[in-house]
Amino acid sequence: MDFFNYDNKLSPQKGRLLISEPCLPDPNFERTVVLLCEHNQDGSFGFVLNKPSQVLVEDIIPEFKNVKEKVFIGGPVQQDTFHFIHRNDQLDGALPIIEGLFWGGNFEQIKVWATTGAICQTDYKFFVGYSGWAEGQLEEELEAGSWIVAESVEAEYIFGDKTEELWREVMKALGGRFNIYSNYPVDPRLN
Repeated sequence: MDFFNYDNKLSPQKGRLLISEPCLPDPNFERTVVLLCEHNQDGSFGFVLNKPSQVLVEDIIPEFKNVKEKVFIGGPVQQDTFHFIHRNDQLDGALPIIEGLFWGGNFEQIKVWATTGAICQTDYKFFVGYSGWAEGQLEEELEAGSWIVAESVEAEYIFGDKTEELWREVMKALGGRFNIYSNYPVDPRLN
């Protein structure tokens, strides 16, 4: 049995975090934390919370000239699409993920807010692309031990500025053996 392959008691569902196991060989998901925004019989999708790009939101959407935040790489699927998650319950058309956390909404409305500086930048996170799994694919990856499912979504995990330490912080917060995993080297051969 693989050291990281364990009986994960939590099932994936909207609002939970997927934490990549320490030695996941996929470069798209190495040491990533993914917020699941949807999980049903048709498949799953979410956004990688800890892969910032070097591009600012205003570089992609000129109307967002007052938004000086980096765009995150949400995943390897359709990297020509723009998405956002937020805590703004006043945005028309926003889809709830969990209480107080939303995905998307009326883009024209948010452009007006961005132009006038009415966006509280600590309440939004912007992405290009997303992470997606076909029907049954995520369950297979969980069975293989590729992901750890976390129950709690803390606001600082989503909107905080410690993106480089996010994977390690989430692992430590899980406690027990996950605290040990948090210190596991990226390349065990270098240990």
